[in-house]
Amino acid sequence: MAANAEEIPSLETLVEKAKMLFKDTFGHEASAGGAAPGRVNLIGEHTDYNLGFVFPMALPLVTVVVGAAAAEGANCRVKSFAGSGEDLPVEFGLDRTEPGEPAWANYFKGVVSHFHAAKLLPAFEAVIVGSVPLGGGVSSSASLEVATYTFLEELTKDKAGSEKEKALACQAAEHSHAGMPCGIMDQFISVMARPGAALLIDCKTLEARTVPLSDPSVAVLITNSNVKHQLTGSEYPARRSACLDSAALLGKESLRDVDLAMLEENKDKFDEVTYRRVKHVVTEIPRTEEAADALENGDYPTFGRLMVDSHVSLRDDFEVSCPELDQLVAAAMEVTGVFGSRMTGGGFGGCTVTLLKQASVPAAMAHMTAKYEGKPTFYVCKPETGAQPVKL
Repeated sequence: MAANAEEIPSLETLVEKAKMLFKDTFGHEASAGGAAPGRVNLIGEHTDYNLGFVFPMALPLVTVVVGAAAAEGANCRVKSFAGSGEDLPVEFGLDRTEPGEPAWANYFKGVVSHFHAAKLLPAFEAVIVGSVPLGGGVSSSASLEVATYTFLEELTKDKAGSEKEKALACQAAEHSHAGMPCGIMDQFISVMARPGAALLIDCKTLEARTVPLSDPSVAVLITNSNVKHQLTGSEYPARRSACLDSAALLGKESLRDVDLAMLEENKDKFDEVTYRRVKHVVTEIPRTEEAADALENGDYPTFGRLMVDSHVSLRDDFEVSCPELDQLVAAAMEVTGVFGSRMTGGGFGGCTVTLLKQASVPAAMAHMTAKYEGKPTFYVCKPETGAQPVKL
């Protein structure tokens, strides 16, 4: 049986679905809405909280939030249809946004708590729909946060002072309400993405450089291993702490200020595991800059080689890959016309990203399906736009 890419619903389709679900659930029409994309990080993994470079692009997979001021009562009510299986309405007061159960609602309540014009918010009702796979490493959480913030902007008719302010507020929501000490990449790209381009983000200065990725002969293939990860366990915070502590040990603000030569000179200060964690970061940061330059020059073979180098480093030094991701990357690299492939996202499951010739996509999907012990899901993507209000 031939392997096929998933059909990605259009934004218009999702908005119509959300409007219908809102009326069915709450009995009146939605008046405001926002949409925001998930993302795939082409290269630059676990570098954002080390103030390095990341190189994501926004996906056509999006979260949509629509709603209106509450018809009655002083509480907010929100219902999710975004595939979490926890679609009971969540009710909370605007002065009671502390984290609780269900977990998905914490992202939403966190954004309400950090919204720049929280004093202007009326009690409201909202529904969430989306096409971003949950737990797939393509940032369903940031997509939800940024869509929620955009909805609140439309509801209050009061926009954040800047795109950076909006992204930082959404990041703060994930820190305070989801217990996830993430870097800025996911929220930044979901807010600021531009169609037809990836974004090289400097996580130290928060400056970004747009790099075109619009060659019709080249495709980005995202493969979901359908192995889900829960990153609020100890793995992510332990690695983050190892990086921050190592920078402090070397007298630096962050590992952005450490190069491989400095690490080697100070190797005796680290145990073997910490040394490998740091080595990944201090090689991944320059690798990401080099990859962005290669893509800008249309040098796909170099970009692909750097993707594979990144995967090997994540697998062997940072140790966040898993057998399923390794199988998918190895299978992709056996196909003619594939430039490079790597795990993407925080790790421990989720997705791989593969850069390849458009003409090679069917062969790559077929070969990866045949070689993979699980059941992969494929998305063929072009870089899309960032957050936007939705027309109702």
